[in-house]
Amino acid sequence: MEKINIIRERVVEELSSQPSKDDRFKALVEKGKVIGGLPDEERDDKFLIKGCMSKAWLIPRFEEGRLYFKADSEAVIVKGIISVLVEVYSGHEPSEILSVDPSFLRDAGIEEALSMNRRSGLANMTKQIMLYAATYKALSQS
Repeated sequence: MEKINIIRERVVEELSSQPSKDDRFKALVEKGKVIGGLPDEERDDKFLIKGCMSKAWLIPRFEEGRLYFKADSEAVIVKGIISVLVEVYSGHEPSEILSVDPSFLRDAGIEEALSMNRRSGLANMTKQIMLYAATYKALSQS
C-alpha cells in the first residue's frame, strides 16, 4: 500500500499543476466521477457531514487496523473534494491519518477557489475524517 504522504503529494501536484481555477474544478469533477456513488440504502443520515451546503455522506469501515472510507455528495464539486479526501486518507492506519494536515488542499489551490460556505463544508469533512480516525485509534488501543 502506498504511503499516505506520497498520495498527498501526488494529489497536490496533480491539482496545483492545473493552469487555472476552472481547470482545477474540472479535475475535481473528474475525480468525483471515479468514486461513483452510494446506493440509496447507504445514504443514511448518520453518515451525513454536518455543515455542508449540499448533502455529503462519509462512511467509515475499520478493517485489519486500517480505516477505509466511502463517500458521495449530491453536488459535483463537493463530490470531487470528498473524493480527493478519500483518495488520500482511505486505507491507512488511524495514526497515519491523524498525522496528515488537511491543509494540503490549500497547497493544491483548491481551498482558495471555494466560497466561504464550501470552505466551511471542507473543514467539516476533514474534521469528520479526523474524528473517525481518533475514535478508531482509541478503540484499537483498548
